[in-house]
Amino acid sequence: MKRILIANRGEIARRVIRTAHAMGIETVAVYSEPDAQALHVREATLAFALGGTTSAESYLRVERLLEAARATGADAIHPGYGFLSEDARFAQAVQDAGLCWIGPPPAAIRALGSKSAAKALAAAQGVPCLPGYAGEDQSEERFVSEAARVGYPVMVKAVAGGGGRGMRLVSEAGQLPAALASARSEALAGFGNGELLIERALLHPRHVEVQVFADTHGHCIHLGERDCSVQRRHQKIIEESPSPAVDAALRERMGACAVALAQGAGYVGAGTVEFLLEGEDVWPPGRPKAKHAPSGGSAVREVTSVGASFYLMEMNTRLQVEHPVTEALTGLDLVEWQIRVARGEPLPLAQHEVRLQGHAIEVRLCAEDERFTPHTGRVLHFAVPLSTEFTSAFAVAPPGGDGRPTLRFDHAIERGSEVTPHYDAMLGKLIAHAATREAAIDALVQALGQTELLGLPTNRAFLAGCLDHPQFRAGQAPISFLAGEVDAVRDVLLKKELLAQSQYGLSAVLTQNRTDLGLPCSFPRPVRLRHRDTTMSLAVQALGAGRWQVQPAGSGTPAAQPLQFTALPDGAVQCVQGGVTQRLQVAHAGGQRWHLQAGPVDWWLDDVSLLPAARAGAGAGATELRAPFNGRVVNVAAVVGQMLAAGDTAVVIESMKLEHSLAGAAAATVAEVLVSAGQQVAPGQVLVRFAAPMPAATGEARA
Repeated sequence: MKRILIANRGEIARRVIRTAHAMGIETVAVYSEPDAQALHVREATLAFALGGTTSAESYLRVERLLEAARATGADAIHPGYGFLSEDARFAQAVQDAGLCWIGPPPAAIRALGSKSAAKALAAAQGVPCLPGYAGEDQSEERFVSEAARVGYPVMVKAVAGGGGRGMRLVSEAGQLPAALASARSEALAGFGNGELLIERALLHPRHVEVQVFADTHGHCIHLGERDCSVQRRHQKIIEESPSPAVDAALRERMGACAVALAQGAGYVGAGTVEFLLEGEDVWPPGRPKAKHAPSGGSAVREVTSVGASFYLMEMNTRLQVEHPVTEALTGLDLVEWQIRVARGEPLPLAQHEVRLQGHAIEVRLCAEDERFTPHTGRVLHFAVPLSTEFTSAFAVAPPGGDGRPTLRFDHAIERGSEVTPHYDAMLGKLIAHAATREAAIDALVQALGQTELLGLPTNRAFLAGCLDHPQFRAGQAPISFLAGEVDAVRDVLLKKELLAQSQYGLSAVLTQNRTDLGLPCSFPRPVRLRHRDTTMSLAVQALGAGRWQVQPAGSGTPAAQPLQFTALPDGAVQCVQGGVTQRLQVAHAGGQRWHLQAGPVDWWLDDVSLLPAARAGAGAGATELRAPFNGRVVNVAAVVGQMLAAGDTAVVIESMKLEHSLAGAAAATVAEVLVSAGQQVAPGQVLVRFAAPMPAATGEARA
């Protein structure tokens, strides 16, 4: 193996490049038109232009990828994750072309890539499964009948794919038809396969997965578990290892099931077996626990009769996004293992030689706001936390030679990077490894506060809020954690945001960029700044030497402590007030909008000084529903003359692989519908006009 083509993009492409180059292997990057200047393109030995803009036009074109391999002399292909990584046809095409496929055999992908087929195989191996229906009859009538047999609540799932797409929780029979239609639409768009299954839903389990590895010599081991229970839209945002709910005995039982499933499928390479875990230690107090009998044979099932119960979700036949936490605990490079196994080498370790040391936690940094709505835009400023390396050294056991926590940041962003609607919203992954879980949490919260990224909203502060939540810190966060606590997390973050703004007078930072306020002046100038729903009227006076004095407009008493701002060499601003110094990052986000960061807090401020007072406030209702981001209209529910109640869906937009329902926050009559299904829309584009003012639209992402 001399040259590997990486059939992927972004941080996973960089991750594979890093290991391949360390092993003395050259790499080939492929790229679409939006990714022409991406980091993975610049870091690879060679690069090949796939053309096209969307995934379907570039990264999903099998023949084009094979052409890239031929043109660049690649003798192996690594699929990364997502895209074609779990496509048996692609794996077979790679092998038929005489190239080395760095992944499991096509037959194993076919056996495990379908959730329904995987459950049948699991039953034969004695791996416990939830009751459900995964048959060939995909009619609505059959699903209605089977759901009644299984009992509500049920979970509708796409048979193909993963990442939470094509999943819907159905609490009662009346919700099922709409859930089936929505899940099928999303599955078709995401995976090209609209087949669905249903299974009994567990409302408060944990999501625990086991990393397995197998070679071509008949050896298969597991590398411990990862707890991925903190999710939004059925998608993981925090992963950790070991799981707070898994002890050594349970780890052994789950590992045995994972290995049995992999061996039953003739698996080779890296894979992840995902389970739902329930038991007295993971079940919220006071809630009745559902009873489900395991399916299949008795060999493995017998060892699950005591302690916590777990049930198969699916097996992912690829490397997972969250593999770094396993690398941190084991000190192993899983990409190197993939390459060595693909070359026919045996696994480097036997099961009894695997050592798990310390605790590791990963968070997924995404381009989305506090309501989980994804955003596109340009990165105006980016800086990683101190003492953080990209895919840093793997052999870290214990965490750092001096026992201190270590940080790792896998990403593919830089200043000027463009986040487009064509791909996933994830920007990168920040990982902390420490001797204890508490130390890992503390290190990760601190690192998130030091991560500087301006130009578009991110979930940076939200992730820190989740980590700091008492329930998560106590290790008691099941899958339902965010469903019950998301508003509490948002409230805490808002209070911190408002407190910090008041404490440091951050609104005055905008004055440094106002040319009309740059010279000393004997009288204050009026400035109006809008933050969220509040407009601040200020009197700002330039004192010279980089100092400004700020006080509320109309106040007859000068501010006791004038603010002083000093530009720092890295582009940040130092704010000093009353002896208290705060470092700020400021970016002009276009027009009269500014993005500010101070530690873990973000602000978006609009300079409305030149607007009439009536328009400067945020309280006036809107008569239009506008697109919050780029995307494709999937469905238009609004009809002219219709009265939409608060929260009623008006338009559904697909962006960043998810469907987003846009609705008004108050009742209004539809006056005009300006889009149709299949149409591409841009941020700010008017979708629907209303006959009466209504509050700004709300959006909910569905996956």
